[in-house]
Amino acid sequence: MFFIFNMLTEKHYNEIREELDSCKRPLFFFDDDPDGLCSFILLYRYKREGKGVVVKSSPELKPIFIKTVEDYSPDKVFIVDKPMVSPDFIDAVKVPIIWIDHHNIIKNSGTKYYNSRKDGFGEPASCICYRVVKQDLWIAACGAVADWSLPDFSAKFSKEYPDLLPAKITKPEKALYETKLGELVRILSFILKGKISDVLSCVKILTRIKTPYELLNGETAQARFIIKRFKKIEEEYEIMLKKALKNIDDDKMILFIYSNRMSFTGDLSNELLYRFPKKLILVAREKGGEMKCSLRSSDHLSVSNILKKALVGIDGYGGGHEYACGACIKNKDFEKFVENIRKELQISQEKKPAK
Repeated sequence: MFFIFNMLTEKHYNEIREELDSCKRPLFFFDDDPDGLCSFILLYRYKREGKGVVVKSSPELKPIFIKTVEDYSPDKVFIVDKPMVSPDFIDAVKVPIIWIDHHNIIKNSGTKYYNSRKDGFGEPASCICYRVVKQDLWIAACGAVADWSLPDFSAKFSKEYPDLLPAKITKPEKALYETKLGELVRILSFILKGKISDVLSCVKILTRIKTPYELLNGETAQARFIIKRFKKIEEEYEIMLKKALKNIDDDKMILFIYSNRMSFTGDLSNELLYRFPKKLILVAREKGGEMKCSLRSSDHLSVSNILKKALVGIDGYGGGHEYACGACIKNKDFEKFVENIRKELQISQEKKPAK
């Protein structure tokens, strides 16, 4: 079986909805960022059946999760916001797999693959899932803004929740860092960090939160539980952010390396880009003999192209979107990797046409 659908239309959203409607015991795998989380919550709140599994530490859904499928015995598997799925996983799973994504299109055999990517851009997975379920607008807005996107339903959201996203906000980075909606996104991002048992407790609660205000204002005991955990994690993040901001200079690249039990690479790189949009951002966290990296750039520079060239001859891998990428580099090659990034950045700057 080999189905690949991009340039998604209402026909495809209906097909995904039918896949949800026709199963009784779905298993959902989702990425450990707000877009992945919101995608899962949207599908789960529509179906009200099944189990969610957060996939941490790797952009790929690996064969290690085959046992999860075997133990749960689902009648259908849904994968959301994962850029890669191991062929061994696909071959081992004997029930239908519906894969919903927006990263680079991957040819695969054995799934129904719905990818929104077109002309180098794909709207976030949470947008696809919202168009499928047609409910929980606020959850979809959180997922979209978290991925630096203001989709066409943003105007509807602003009309329903003007205090969360004022209509005057037209740039996703401003929505993320200057609005109440952005505060919601940060809560969702931070509760995905730490021990998997703590993460799953919060995810379970989130599937029951009725309104954005319940969460923002801590209106119920379950919402206050999430806020309490968020505040503890936020304290650690602020310490890391303060360190990252300490040595900013005129360099065209911001390089910040840290070690912490929790991963803040994506959050730090996003905020650094918001504060310094003309710079290339590289945040790296050391873990297990590897450097887990997050790279960001504004639309004046393709960090994806720079990363692709910088990885040549390096023991590591990476990829993502044009202006937002992740990479994993062996410690022994990290210094060379940084040199390559600087070299490619310089070349890119030199190629820019004179004003």
